[in-house]
Formats: sequence, C-alpha cells, structure tokens
Amino acid sequence: MSSMETMPLNTLKYYPDSFMLNQMIMKKKIAFISEHASPLASLGGTDAGGQNVYVGELAIQLAENDYLVDIYTRWEDASLPKVVNYHPGVRVIHVKAGPLKCIAKEELLGLMEDFKQDMMDFIIQEQLKYLLIHANFWMSGLVAMRLKTSLGIPFVITFHALGHVRMRYQKEQDKFPPERLVIEETIVREADRIVAECPQDFEDLLYDYHADPAKLAIIPCGFNPKEFYPIDKSQAKRKLDLLETDVVILQLGRMVPRKGIDNVIRSLPLLNTPGKKVKLMIVGGENDLMANDELSRLKALAKHLSLEDQVIFAGRKDRKELRLYYAAADVFVTTPWYEPFGITPLEAMACGIPVIGANVGGIKHTVVDGKTGFLVPPKQPKLLADRISLLVNNRRLIDHMGKQALQHVHQHFTWEKVAEKMLDLYQSILDVEENKQHDAELQMINHAFEDAAATFSRSAASLSIELCEAAALMSNTLKNSGKILVCGNGGSAAESQHFSAELLGRFEIPYRKALPVIALTADNALLTAWANDFGFEEVFSRQVQAYGNEGDVLLCLSTSGASPNIIKALESARKQGMHCINMLGKDGGEAASHGHVNLIVPSDSTQRIQEVHLHLIHLLCSLIENRMFAEQPVKKLATGEAFPFKVIINNKIQQHYGS
Repeated sequence: MSSMETMPLNTLKYYPDSFMLNQMIMKKKIAFISEHASPLASLGGTDAGGQNVYVGELAIQLAENDYLVDIYTRWEDASLPKVVNYHPGVRVIHVKAGPLKCIAKEELLGLMEDFKQDMMDFIIQEQLKYLLIHANFWMSGLVAMRLKTSLGIPFVITFHALGHVRMRYQKEQDKFPPERLVIEETIVREADRIVAECPQDFEDLLYDYHADPAKLAIIPCGFNPKEFYPIDKSQAKRKLDLLETDVVILQLGRMVPRKGIDNVIRSLPLLNTPGKKVKLMIVGGENDLMANDELSRLKALAKHLSLEDQVIFAGRKDRKELRLYYAAADVFVTTPWYEPFGITPLEAMACGIPVIGANVGGIKHTVVDGKTGFLVPPKQPKLLADRISLLVNNRRLIDHMGKQALQHVHQHFTWEKVAEKMLDLYQSILDVEENKQHDAELQMINHAFEDAAATFSRSAASLSIELCEAAALMSNTLKNSGKILVCGNGGSAAESQHFSAELLGRFEIPYRKALPVIALTADNALLTAWANDFGFEEVFSRQVQAYGNEGDVLLCLSTSGASPNIIKALESARKQGMHCINMLGKDGGEAASHGHVNLIVPSDSTQRIQEVHLHLIHLLCSLIENRMFAEQPVKKLATGEAFPFKVIINNKIQQHYGS
C-alpha cells in the first residue's frame, strides 16, 4: 500500500526535477495531526485501530485529488526517520514529544506542548504553507487549536471518540485525565468545522458539547475496494489451516474491554447449531500475546467455559493479511459497548461477509438490520447467539446478506466517496477564510484611504503658506539663473528624480524652456564609487560642493529628517550660501534645524509622508511653472488643436488655450 523511503528535509532534495518541484509547490497542502495513531503502525494493538486506517486512507485519497498531505504523529520508534514517504503526495512526519518509545495514549497529554512546538518548528523551518489542519482525536485537536493561535491556520477535527461518551460507559475504568472534557469542549468552540462520523456522533456533539450545528458535518469512515474484496472462501480457510467444513465467526479489532469480545466468547455455549463445527477467530492484540492484560482475561474466560478448541487467538496481523481472515469468515461479529464508528464492519461487508453488530454508535449506521446482517444489544450473549445461529443454520441467508452487504458498502462507504465529502467540507472552510481575507483587505483599503485623506487634510491646513514660500524661493532662484539640487534616500530618491524630470522636461505647460534641476541620486558611478571609497554619508555633500553656488537651492526629501547623508548635504549647502528647503515628516528630525523652509508632513507613517511628499512635488511644479511661464504663448499640438494649461493671473486660476 505504501513505500517508506526516507525523505530528506530539504524540499529541493525531495524533488530534484524542476518541473516536478514546481508541480508539488503548486498543489494545495494540508496537515493531518494524529498524535498516537500512525498509519505506519500494525493494527490490532492497544492504540492501533480504526484511526490509523482513517488517517492513512483519507490522506491517500486527498493526494489522488491533487493535495499534498503531511501526517504529523508522535515519534515512537527510533529506527524510523523523521520523515517517511508514505505514498506519492503523502508524508508521515515524526514529531519529537517525549522519549522515542511507545507510551499509552492516556498518558500523552503532558507531551502535547512539546508536540506543538516541534511541529511548529518543522513548519517554519521548511517554510510550509498549509491551507488547513485536520486534527484526529482530542489531543491532536489541542495541538491544532494552539497552532491556529500561533500560525493562524484554520482546523477541522474528527474526534474519533468523545470523552463524555467514554465516561458514560467506562466510568472509573476511563484512564484519561479529567481535563479531557474541558479541553474537548474548548476545541468544539474553537474548531472551524467538526466531522461527526455518524448520526449518533452528531447527536452526542450537539447534546453533550452544545456544538454549533452549522459547524457539524456527518462524514463516515470508509474502506478501500482495492484492499478488501471477495475472494474464494475455501482457499482462504486452507491458508489459515482451517477445515472447509468449519463455520468461522470472526472478531477483529483492538484488545480493550469496551470492544465486548468477552460477549462474543460467552455467546458460543449458547449457540443452537446442531451438526456445525463453529470456530471463533479473534484477531488483534500485542506481538507478545501474553503481555496483554485483556488478552489474558479473554483466554482465561475461554478456558473457564471449556472453549479452548473453539476460540482461536490469532494475534495482531499486518494490514495486507486481514482480507484473508475476512474471506475465511462466514459471519463477522462486533459487539462493543459503544463505538464512535467502527471500520471493521465495512471491511467485512466489502469482502461479502454479513455482519452482526451492536446496536450502538456508527455500527447501527453502517449495518442495515435484516439486510446486510443483524443489530443486537451489547452485553447480551443470548441474543447474539440467537442471531449467529440463525445465520449459521441458513447458508442461503448468509450468501444473500453477503451480497447485500457488498452492494451497500460500495454505494455509500468507499474512501473515494468519503474524500469527496471531506473535500467539500475543506472547501467550505477555505471559502470562509477567503471571505475573511477579502473583508480584511477591504477594511485595510478603506482605512488606508481614510488615513491618507486625513493626512492630506492636515497637511493642507499646516503647509500651504510654507509651500508658497518654497515655490517663491525656487522660482526666484531659477529666474536669477540659479539652479536647484535635489536629494533623498530610497523612495525619496525616486521622488527627487521625479521632481528633476518634471522641471527639466515639462509638467503642465508644454514647449517651455528647460529648468536646471539636478537630482543628486542619478549619478550611479559617483554614488557607488564615493560610498565605497569614503562612505555613504558624503555622497550628497560631495555633489553639493561641486554643483552648488551661492543663491542656489538644495531640496532635501527625508521622511525622518535623521539620515546622516542628508544632514551633511544641508551643512555643506549652508556653508556655500545656498537656500535649504526640506520635505520631512514626523517631528522633522535634525534636518529641520538646517532648513530655511521646512515642509513637515503631520504624520508618523512613512507611507503617508511619502504620499504627501509626491503631492507637494506636483504642487511645487505647478506653482513654479505658473510663476515663471504664465505669460508664455502656447504652441499648437501636431493635430492643430490648442494645448490647454492653467495659469494664475491676479490670484485667480484661469484655463488658457493656444490660438
């Protein structure tokens, strides 16, 4: 099902082919968190069951739909690398949280802060951009909730089991910390969407957790039809050293008391199957069978009931072996006290096997009573025995229900269908996030316009007189054959060249004579050479000394008024008897003390200051042109039409056209 090649942490090393790398970068990325249930684990262990399958199979289907999925799970096996290539488009990423060994999930809560930090470090180090996080189980939800706070990534959660429900059935046997309930309730409030695996799960979330119904979506688990399908029963029995005449009842799953395996064992002496040799095959448990307390208890029960010859404890099996056990079975039985969903009934039905299941949780959603099998109350071995006997004594009924079961699961429960529903759910989250981003952008735009308008309004009130003084000073200098030098850094350098270009060329009045305005930022050779040899602080003052004469104007643009090269340029200009005009912002800085005219924009925002500076430059260009060229005749355009321009005559703006 998967190849497990080690993947280097450097993404460029993952995909050395540039086209492939670009394709992977363009795909949508999703992070799964499954803190205790890795898809790499063998099934049937204490903490290895349906969640492991769910996470792996759903990730594969999402990858088939052009998503990239990273599954974050706790690092338990030191022999495994940090990153494992599980399937094309799916990686398993091992998270360092506590010692690299198996720890019961009931004891993991204290390690979740370390889990979150290691996962976040990996995300930041690898520069990963996830559209969303899909958390699996409540502790994964806790991590996802904290990552949402830190990184702003929305999350969806599948609980797989709920604390309130577990407490209802297990009571004092529940070993999870009591704070689980409060954490789950918080997750329900904070999650962007919540997956209920069946209608019972939906109701539990509504009534036990007061979940917002709008957040909930019922999306079941599934099965893989490439992995589970009908095969020859006789052949399967032979491979498992069973007689073809044996009637096989299969129980498959984790070895924990709530699974009700003891109920199935207790039903065997109550069977009414004359002439039938019935065997109960129990698959699951740890590698060291006797080390498992529940397994020991079940073996003791079988011995007490003198069923050693009828009950076969097959132990834990790899995923690829399971369909052989399903195929060898005549009936699949699962009677847990409660079951959030239960994947094994689906897999059994996919192999054409009828299912007798407890009328609880997800099982009553997937097994159609009287059609694909039967539903019975949990902890009722006599009622279970009656239903098993009914099937075992009627081969035609077994075959008929098996066919119905096969059709039913293919119609409703393939992982492909599950992934389609999940993708719709993901898209609903992404649509909300996109709308949030759009609303936030509109708000930002409106705020920026309002702030700019307010800054322009304050500037008009405070700078108009100084602007006229600056225009008069510049115009008189130009009329007296002087020149204007302009300088600034960064964005102000661009604006200084803009000012020079408008007056050297033309702003609003065409065909006028050129005006001597020199931008000190335009000579790249001088700027780089002088900065390299003597320091950047001297690049403007050196040019002022070369180009400036007494009576000329130095215009300096600086949002802060604190740039050393601006200060030195002003000092040089003052020494040479030049007029100094400053466009500044904030409090004007040291530059204001050197200016004859200071245009200080009343704002602390560099962006707003530069916007007003550009407007002041345009106003200065208009004022200077009007002062110097108001009476100049206007030439015609190439089309013969008069070129319009504005001039100020007797303190009034008039529109003029060439004749």
